[in-house]
Formats: sequence, C-alpha cells, structure tokens
Amino acid sequence: MTEASEHGGAAPERAATNPGRDGTAAERAPAAPGRDGAGVRDDGTGGRRNGAGDPRPGAGGPAAPPAPRVRLVDVAREAGLSKTTVSAALNGTGRLSPEIREKARETARRMGYRPNATARQLRAGRARLIGYVVGELADTPWTFLESPYFARLTGATAATALARGYAVVLLPAGSLQSEWAALPLDAVVVADPVADDRIVEDLLAARIPVFSDRSVEGRPGAHWVDVDAADAVGQVLDHVHAQGARRPVLVVPDSTTRFHREVDAAHGAWCAARGLPKLTVRAAEPGNGPVIRAVETALGGRPERPDALLVVAEASPPLVLDAARRHGYDVPGDLLLVCVSEDETAVHTQPPVTTLSLRPDAVAEAGIAHLVAVLEQGLQETGGSLVPVRLDVRASSVRPG
Repeated sequence: MTEASEHGGAAPERAATNPGRDGTAAERAPAAPGRDGAGVRDDGTGGRRNGAGDPRPGAGGPAAPPAPRVRLVDVAREAGLSKTTVSAALNGTGRLSPEIREKARETARRMGYRPNATARQLRAGRARLIGYVVGELADTPWTFLESPYFARLTGATAATALARGYAVVLLPAGSLQSEWAALPLDAVVVADPVADDRIVEDLLAARIPVFSDRSVEGRPGAHWVDVDAADAVGQVLDHVHAQGARRPVLVVPDSTTRFHREVDAAHGAWCAARGLPKLTVRAAEPGNGPVIRAVETALGGRPERPDALLVVAEASPPLVLDAARRHGYDVPGDLLLVCVSEDETAVHTQPPVTTLSLRPDAVAEAGIAHLVAVLEQGLQETGGSLVPVRLDVRASSVRPG
C-alpha cells in the first residue's frame, strides 16, 4: 500500500503547462535588453536574472515548480515517531498518550502537512462535500446572509459539518441542475424550501440525499429537521394572552414555506378557539424595509388598535420598536411586542424586546448528525426530528405591575 492510500500523503506534483489563448502552450516573453541590447543573465552568483527564465512573477519565464507536498513519513521523521503512530495521532485512533498525540499533531501543523484528499475520497467512496441552498429567497439568492437567522444557520451548518470532516458548498437559490450536477455532492441541505421547490425534485431524481424541513417528510431519499410551528405560535400567543392581550396582530412574510404556512394556520386556530379576531398583515418581500412597512400597516390601519404584536417576518427589533412609537404606542403599556428573531440587538433596546428563537445552531447540529448517520452509518429510514424553540421573555411583552 502506498503512503498516499494509507494516510493522505502524496508524491510531489509536476507543474502544469499554462495554455495560451489559442490552446497551445503560452509563449515565453522575449529577453529584457540590457544596456548593450543583450538580455541580462544570471552570472552564476545567484543574483537577479532578467530575460528568458526569469523566476520573478510576470517575467514570462517558466513557472517555478511547486514546493513538494509534506508527506506523512516526513512528519514522522521530524517528530521522531513511527509513521503508524503519527497516522493514529492525526486520525484520533490508537492507544497513544496525550503527549505523543499532541507532539504528532503539532509537528504536522508546523510542517504544513495535509492529508491527501483524493486518496481519502477513493477509500471512502465519497467527496465529503455537502451542498447548501436557501430555497426561500430564489429571486435574491445571496440576501439570506443579511438575515440573522439564516446567517446563524449557515455558519452553524458549515462549522458542524467541518468538525465531522465535511465541507459545505454554497449553492444559489434557484440553481439549475446543470449548475450543480457535475459537483461530487454527497448530500444537499435545502433550508426552508418553498412549495414545489424544483431543486428538491431535481436532487431526489439524481439520487442525492436531501436534508430539509418537514415539507419533505415521507419522500424516499429525503430527511428532515424542523421546529414545531404550531407550538411556537401557541407559546407566544398564550404568553401575551396571559398578560391581558385580546387583539394580537400577526405580521408574517408572504411566503409558501412550510413554517410560515403553519404559523398562519396555527394563529387562526388559536384565535378561533378563543373567539378572538384573526388579525394578520403580510410583508410582500423580505428585508427590514418591507417588514417595517407591514408593521406600520398592522399598527396604523385599523379602527381598533391592536394590543399585542407578533412579528414573524424577520426584521430588526429596534426598528420594530421605533415603528410602534411613531404610531403612538407605549411598549409594553399599550402594546405587547414579540419578534421571531436571532438578532442580539433585541437585548439592548429600551425596553428589551421579547424574542422567539428558532434555535438555528441546534437545528444545524441535529441536521448534520442525521446526515452523518445516513452517509456513514447506512441509516436507511427516512425521517427526522423536531427541535424545541425558545421564548426569551423580556420587558416588551410584560405588562407593568
């Protein structure tokens, strides 16, 4: 067995020839003239060279060969350990003392040793790449990084996956099959897909495991991690009802994701069960601007003023609080306020804003754990799990006295 197949070492690679625009090898640049018209050459003393063969960047000479890859045997020799011991230390296996394991790892880090990814792929039969796409924002594919929730979910997914030996590849929402079909993806995480999301259909047709929310439940090759939307809405509405609210108004996105559809349905069922009016305003688009306009409509466009506001469409809590004040509300005296948000500014407003957290870190950890069980442990059953939400009650939703 070669060292590359044993543990990621590799022989030094040869430099590739750079093609010219016409597909042939790029021509060498002419020698730079010296004072006598001749190219300045190396005089054998190791000084600078100009002209053909000049190693300086942009001189047009042949590229210097890359530095040889550090091999496992090089690390072992430097650390004064056997190759088997170093391999066990780097893989986290074997019966080694903490001192020996740390010595091997520190030597590998200092020397810049990297396992041979190609050899690992051949052994494992997978590339250890996970696609990641946010289905809800197909028209504006990268704006999800402006959302505290999706930013946390994306970062936690990438960090949790990397800790398990997988790298995350960001795919734009609305991706066509031709754009990702050639990538060696082991699985794809589709966060908050809209109804009848095409990418889910295409991935399942390509026999690529899909990890998403509960909208994919029961489909072969699909797995899910989700939060209980009905329970989340119930917690918030029960809380403001206990504080005396009888006209709660809901601001939700105009979205077809499973979560938002279930939030709207749960709100209607809760109001009907108590004989209260169902007051709902939809934000036409994501983002602070459209959501704050929807908040202002909810607070200012009714003959009877609401006494509680639940903002499910993601917006900055300080901006929501400012909108309430512009419409003459005292929070929490006139209006109880709760935002579904991961934005940490909610703690620093006056009063601090009550938030419902969908716990993206926990969702990511549960999702990656399930993914690894499918890919590495051969878990065949499709299924999923629910992650509990967290209601952080603060002064904005508690009646004075």
